[in-house]
Amino acid sequence: MEVHKIVIPTPYAVGDVNAFLVKGDALTLFDAGPKTEEAYEAIKWGLRSAGYDLKDVEQVVLTHHHPDHAGWIDAFPGAELLGHEYVDYWMKKEPSFLQYHEQFFKKLLKEQGVPEKYVNRILHVKGEIELFGTIPLTGYLKEGDEVPGHPGMKVYETPGHAQSHLIFVEEQTRECIGGDLLLERTSSNPLVEPPIDLSMERPKSLLQYNDSLKRLKNLEISKV
Repeated sequence: MEVHKIVIPTPYAVGDVNAFLVKGDALTLFDAGPKTEEAYEAIKWGLRSAGYDLKDVEQVVLTHHHPDHAGWIDAFPGAELLGHEYVDYWMKKEPSFLQYHEQFFKKLLKEQGVPEKYVNRILHVKGEIELFGTIPLTGYLKEGDEVPGHPGMKVYETPGHAQSHLIFVEEQTRECIGGDLLLERTSSNPLVEPPIDLSMERPKSLLQYNDSLKRLKNLEISKV
């Protein structure tokens, strides 16, 4: 694969996040940073250093829905936008979904014994909705799919860090676009999130994450 890494700052303590520009039959950007001015400038600079501009990107593929990965899809209005179906709920931000999301955490916090007076305060502190993109996906990717424009690059579902988490493996070289599944300098935390079927049953994120790591090992990846 012809891969260019683009380092993007985030407003989070964990620091920078990486996006990857991959040239195949299509010019594809994997992940798009948070929707901040600093991230936008970093993406533009990263593309230009690789010899491209924003308008040259033909598709944006998201590893998962978290805001530090799914923010600047808005910078590519003419591109195909692809990711897990669950990502689309965050792009569309329909009131019914946001209400469901809040109800899930409210129920969970009460079950964990958090006093009522703190529940709403915790929910309101989250305030990251403005860091997400606003353009709905143009298509969905799922287990076993091939990434359009990249023959031989397969999609694997790897939940745990995020319920929508996907990795993309180039079958011949065994190189992998890994999102936040495995990171070099920090632990990739399993996070409590509502399930993708929009039920109220909490996914067992740590067990999912451990299974996804075992899967990554069994795929015999050469490079993440």
